[in-house]
Amino acid sequence: MNQNFLFPHSYKKPALIVLIICILFSIYLSVFGSEPDFLNFNIGEKMRGDELKVITRNFAFTIDGILLIISSIVYGFSKEKVEDEYIQKIRLESLVWAVYINYALVIITFLILYDISFLYVMVYNLFTVLIIFNIKFYISKTKLNKSLSDEE
Repeated sequence: MNQNFLFPHSYKKPALIVLIICILFSIYLSVFGSEPDFLNFNIGEKMRGDELKVITRNFAFTIDGILLIISSIVYGFSKEKVEDEYIQKIRLESLVWAVYINYALVIITFLILYDISFLYVMVYNLFTVLIIFNIKFYISKTKLNKSLSDEE
């Protein structure tokens, strides 16, 4: 019973485009700190003394984070044009490698950062497993393709 839970190959390119846009938008939000006004939404009201205050929240980080996670998963776990056992082996090794690197970074973070800096790193850490996996998988596939073309 060989179940394959991969997305179709046709999803790979759109997921990569969304992933690149999300990474660039994340960098923009982190560097400039300005959030687009059209993503401001009223999420409730709060009584403060005798006056009613409207609570407004910007959903730029929320939307970017969700799209970053979904596009990383779809890109990393979409079938290749030729999906064989060796590609599955590379995918599994890349995932294991990414988890090891990610948790090594978490341990280093526990040892050297405190307070709000630690919190910021943990937020970014939500994405590092997927990003490291995608990078490692791409590098491994490229090496495989290069070695196959050198043999011909």
